Amino acid sequence: MQKISSGIGSFDRLIDSFYIGDNVVWEVDSGAPYKVFLQNFIRQSFDDSQKIIYISFNRSPQSILKSIKDFLNPEHFTLVDGFTSGKGKNDKTFARFYETPSDINIVKIDDPKSIEQFTRSLNAIEDSLAPGARYIFDSLTGMQDLWSDENSTYKFFTYMCPRLYDLDTVAYWILDKEAHSQKFKANLRHITQVAIELYERRDMLYMKALKLDRSHDREAFKPHIYEINEGNVIISLLKKEPILEIGSRLKDMRTRRGMSQKELADSVDVSPSFISQVENNQISPSLSSFVLLCNALGESPAVLLDDKSSKKSSWLIKQRNGSTRPILKEEGLSVFNVGGNGAYPRSSVANIAVLEPHALLRKHFLLHKGKEFIHVLKGEVSLIVNGVEESIGAGDSVFLKDEIPSLWKNEMAEPAELLIMYM
Repeated sequence: MQKISSGIGSFDRLIDSFYIGDNVVWEVDSGAPYKVFLQNFIRQSFDDSQKIIYISFNRSPQSILKSIKDFLNPEHFTLVDGFTSGKGKNDKTFARFYETPSDINIVKIDDPKSIEQFTRSLNAIEDSLAPGARYIFDSLTGMQDLWSDENSTYKFFTYMCPRLYDLDTVAYWILDKEAHSQKFKANLRHITQVAIELYERRDMLYMKALKLDRSHDREAFKPHIYEINEGNVIISLLKKEPILEIGSRLKDMRTRRGMSQKELADSVDVSPSFISQVENNQISPSLSSFVLLCNALGESPAVLLDDKSSKKSSWLIKQRNGSTRPILKEEGLSVFNVGGNGAYPRSSVANIAVLEPHALLRKHFLLHKGKEFIHVLKGEVSLIVNGVEESIGAGDSVFLKDEIPSLWKNEMAEPAELLIMYM
């Protein structure tokens, strides 16, 4: 069986490469970068003189072509655009792309909500190509958004997956794992040949294989850290970290607060014996028990888990302590956490939102129950609140009590940056 390179040497060594006929499902955490894997696969396919069929439901043609412009081979690239008339709603910002002639083969799906029309268009492309062309479906999640339910998306996958297998291709399928049920993901893994998970924990990027039909090396099924450096992916095995003496820290906090073991046990509805075993590091509390203990002691779980917390100034938040990767990234928008311990407003002090040039967002950045203060750091944007549209520029601010903007738009040629403070 012929092997196919992913374009990333360390990844090929980990999974023993792909094989002709493989359908590869990428289950991606929100915030975990995955496009570098697509870019390297496309580049490798061009180097192998193989055609790439890129099916987009979540990204505009402008965005896709910009991301591969440095190595794009128009002769070997076909773009199937299910975005412009789908999530793009034929907005002039995206439709303007078709006003300029292109030497790239682009198939625009006029009604991507119609599974029948989309399938016919895709089958026509397949029939016109020799075996071996490779496929990228940039978002099973985007398909589901348009097709209303998981059942329709699953039926399409069960139809297309065996068909692509018989065409001697390798196909990438991307999904946002938090947007799908466990049953849906399990069913996909049953049909596909390869499933890879990408996720982020405490500002570190991880990957692991969930299924490899043709590899039995258990190493690939363990969590591995990966880093991205100038378009290259570097993978290393996750090393086990020393066990934190959580119990000793809990005991120290309890005694400093003048609480007895019985008083702490009563406050979280456990036995004093349980508290004693935890404090002596004989047992580890469950996540729910750990959170309850922290709440009873009036301390953040993050502080107890951080082995350097006692040396830090509680009032200081340095850039290296926050995430430099976006907590939310989608078409035209990136949101970064710049204060607090979490990725969501309820545990954040502030976020920075970056609206890309010509971006159109028909919703608010992050849903938040409470007041928000938004200050434009750079650029100029428009927003609609309660049906009223306003333009704001650098130095302007917006104060939202309980209103939620229904639209954000950046019509400029430069990115716009906005500081969001939660109250």
